[in-house]
Amino acid sequence: MLLAALYARQGRNAEAERLFKRSVATFEKTLGPNHPDLAGVLDNLAGLYKDQGRYADARQVLKRSMAIREKTRPI
Repeated sequence: MLLAALYARQGRNAEAERLFKRSVATFEKTLGPNHPDLAGVLDNLAGLYKDQGRYADARQVLKRSMAIREKTRPI
């Protein structure tokens, strides 16, 4: 995930997106689709989309992140 963030900072957006999506898939497979750590990865992917002006994509990913956080938030 750090490499994806580095690529994003370098403007290597296609590579960053590929690695962020790979991280999402890995987290889903190993931790499950509602693990709180997955929400952080989704936030990073959404940030990449926002920086690219892909607001609809960013919104969709952020909604998923928020849903995960709401499910896993302690009362």
